Amino acid sequence: MIAALLLISQRLIANLGFAVLTGQGAVEAAGRDYFFGRIWGAPATLSNYVLLGWLLGRERAREALIITVIGNLANVGLDYLFIMRLGMAAAGAGVATALSQYLMLATAVTLILREGRPLPFVFQSVFERARLGQLFRLNRDILVRTVMLMTTFAVFTNFSAIIGTAILAANTILFRLQMVASYLIDGAAFATESLAGIYKGRQDVIGLRSLLRLAMLTGLGFALPLLMLMFGVPSWLYGLMTSHTDIAGLAWRYSWWMIPVVLFGTVAFIYDGFFIGLTEGKVLRNQMLISTLVFYLPLASFGLWRRDNDILWAAMALFMVGRCLTMWLGERRVLAAMERAT
Repeated sequence: MIAALLLISQRLIANLGFAVLTGQGAVEAAGRDYFFGRIWGAPATLSNYVLLGWLLGRERAREALIITVIGNLANVGLDYLFIMRLGMAAAGAGVATALSQYLMLATAVTLILREGRPLPFVFQSVFERARLGQLFRLNRDILVRTVMLMTTFAVFTNFSAIIGTAILAANTILFRLQMVASYLIDGAAFATESLAGIYKGRQDVIGLRSLLRLAMLTGLGFALPLLMLMFGVPSWLYGLMTSHTDIAGLAWRYSWWMIPVVLFGTVAFIYDGFFIGLTEGKVLRNQMLISTLVFYLPLASFGLWRRDNDILWAAMALFMVGRCLTMWLGERRVLAAMERAT
């Protein structure tokens, strides 16, 4: 239903979105081309969120991995076809991502149906008021958290574009590397979601603390090699991202900001999985509001006013620090309450 609304109102969404975001004409045109290619994947994308969440909640990470790998490999192959071979540029990238989402959906449905015949649909069991209300309250809090996170990233991209096209290109390279780090850490975060829910059901506070420590170490174990790669072979790594040596050099100029952003971001993403597993949506909502509105936006706005990319990256680093600090405080409060209850 949500995907249908997105498709029906896609032009309104595009006009509102690009009215908020400011960039040079060519950049905005490419963004619109990508959006109108990508939006048709909304039904598959939202369905994949549901199915992957269901699989991970049942500790079926193997199937989730298969689905994700197939989707990402298809995305890479379709990107090459539409962009390099057919010359569709940004529109091709959007269409490639949309089609890869439908392939992921087909894979997910196939794997789930292999388990056996699904249970019949019973209206009363699905639309039970109390449980549905709990679900929507949790979804509301996570939605606020996600919207604020995406707003932070969108503002960062928008401010980069205003400062200059070269800065936008360099920051996009670094931001993509940050996303690679988050994808590596997602495995530990997803596992933390499933296991945190199990430990909460058992009221095992000691197990939750041990789980969190192990997850943090695992996440940092994925993040540190990426940082070593970034600073060990920068020419090779940035060469994969761009053929423009001046842009690669500019990205290297600001690459040291990736150390605090990736390390604190790792801790924050693990905390995300921990609190989702505990169904503590309010903690996720409140920490993101504080981190975005208090830690990030004032400094980022100052960086835009000064046209200073270092300040812009400092705001992103401070945003990650704020997330870690607020969720650490939330962890202490939530676990202390569980201890008192037991």
